[in-house]
Amino acid sequence: MLLYIIYRKDISDMMTTKQRAFLKGIAMTTEPIFQIGKSSLTPELTEALNEALNKRELIKISVLKNCLDDPNEIAQIVSERTHSEVVQVIGKKIVLYKQAPDKKNRKIELPR
Repeated sequence: MLLYIIYRKDISDMMTTKQRAFLKGIAMTTEPIFQIGKSSLTPELTEALNEALNKRELIKISVLKNCLDDPNEIAQIVSERTHSEVVQVIGKKIVLYKQAPDKKNRKIELPR
């Protein structure tokens, strides 16, 4: 539990409800670009997810039926490892958001 507290973002850095709703709206029309199967989270997959988040900012992941891990747990682990925010987990779909560090590379402008 202590590690979770250390790595978790400060409450002021977390998304507002309005921002989360905005991102959910965008995610509705987005197709999943990754699938997590029976091997679950591998270091290679985590690195690929991080690269995709840095490039796209918002990604959708599909958890296949043969994956034995809980999608909510997978979302939390990926979020911590990639320093991203979990937008939503619905069934076996995960949506993650990570704001681009450079303002000129940002593709999504969040509402205030």
